Amino acid sequence: MREDGARDDRVRDEAATHAGGVEGRLGVERLLDAAGADSRRLRHALALLCDGQWWTLADLVRATATSRRTVETLLRELPLERRPDADGFRVPLTHTPAYQDLVAVAPPPEDPVGHLVPHYADTLDRLTRLVADAPRARHTLDHVSATPETALRRALLLGARFWLPGARLLCVGDHDLTSLAVKLVHPGTDVTVVDVDERILAYIDAQDLGVRTRWADLRLGLPASAHGHDLAFTDPPYTPEGIGLFAARAVEGLKDDGRVLLAYGASERTPMLAYKVQQALAELNLAYEAIYPDFNRYFGAEAIGSAADLYLLRPTTKTRPAVASRLSRLTTAIYTQGPQSVESASGEGAPAAVATDFEPDLLVGDWPKGLPQPRVKLSTWLAKPYAAAAERVAIAVPPGLEAALPRLLLATRAPRVRVTGAGLPPLPDMLSTVYAVEPGSGGLDVTRLPQPDGDVPAVLRRILDNGHAKLANTWREALIALARAQGSALTKNEARALIREAAPWSDDLTPLDAPLHRLESLPAAIATTVTALTTTTTP
Repeated sequence: MREDGARDDRVRDEAATHAGGVEGRLGVERLLDAAGADSRRLRHALALLCDGQWWTLADLVRATATSRRTVETLLRELPLERRPDADGFRVPLTHTPAYQDLVAVAPPPEDPVGHLVPHYADTLDRLTRLVADAPRARHTLDHVSATPETALRRALLLGARFWLPGARLLCVGDHDLTSLAVKLVHPGTDVTVVDVDERILAYIDAQDLGVRTRWADLRLGLPASAHGHDLAFTDPPYTPEGIGLFAARAVEGLKDDGRVLLAYGASERTPMLAYKVQQALAELNLAYEAIYPDFNRYFGAEAIGSAADLYLLRPTTKTRPAVASRLSRLTTAIYTQGPQSVESASGEGAPAAVATDFEPDLLVGDWPKGLPQPRVKLSTWLAKPYAAAAERVAIAVPPGLEAALPRLLLATRAPRVRVTGAGLPPLPDMLSTVYAVEPGSGGLDVTRLPQPDGDVPAVLRRILDNGHAKLANTWREALIALARAQGSALTKNEARALIREAAPWSDDLTPLDAPLHRLESLPAAIATTVTALTTTTTP
């Protein structure tokens, strides 16, 4: 009786398994037939689900580079087994024979540098820790973290395609820490990062791998110290506006014979969006040397399969005029989320008028037409000193560009400044050497302070008063003047040596493109050089 009962249970289980497999098979067949030639992604996902491993939805999306919606469509047709006491699922092994002739038996397109990854196990371990400890993503900047393996493979591909010892690489935005991966794999490469996120710049500098960091909001310009590179890498916001801007700035930072490597991904469901992005690239007259499909993988971005292609682009003789044209039509709305999203109109708003209690000599930013004062664009204001002396300046800061506030103030020497804008951040402490700040009508009222007493504050003030000048040059001249006032002599070379010892990061950048953590470290570094004057100078 017991044997007969067990046999009956086994027969019922097999019948149920067969029924589930047959029913699931029919649904999968309909799905694959509807996808036609593009069913390759689904067949790959099916193969993984049938191999006995447990999968989470995020892992399956990333492994197959297939959008979450498409994967979910497949999962609804399958008789899935849930992992006990943990997150995960798979097709039961008893069901997998029903699907064997439907799976993709060939592997996905070969990774061009995948065979090199096992040789860099220690580097990958370190990158894994670096990525885990990095500042958290900011959705308003469209941050999605690439996997540590992706950062490593980017570095390996750069080395496989180009000769990197002595080459100059510009990372146009670097939330993914590609710069650190390149320095770990190719330490002889000269790497510079430009980014709007102060946290990223500080984190990269803290690793002490020799990466140069520069602050820049690409909508407002590219620092002069970020020009003349052999290669540029960027993983920009995935909008036509974001791709067009970041690619244009990447070209701006290149030599004439340079290359741009650009990551971009779109869902297989939205070819029109991919077309619009490629149109934005086509408008820059760039030649496509290669496209590596699904090369980049991410933690998140499941709408695009947690993956992005890697484009290798080469400027042509028609690219720079196209870049100049593109940059002349700048828009501040380039992201998919937040106040500067392309769907938001708030990024283009201008202040209604200048407050009646403040009569400026100059307007900076977007102001209503018809106002009598002369005006200048924010990008021009940061790019070069304003020719005329202005006593009272009104600056309009649009939503999403608040991070530029310290630089907008350092770009002027006006005694009085009125800043208008919502949600303006507090000014960093080091600017208290220059300004007194009070809440004003719709923003901030900023008053320039008298010259401070003391050698260190005086040198710091001289540096911050010359925002467009090279920081090390102003510092050098201030030390020479201080030595002269003390009745001693200090040569330019001696001053340079003192500065390089105290602040080796200070060459070739201005206070406007120096990260805030560098500016905040200036008082201590200046104090070191001032103290050293007594042992360096001669009577």
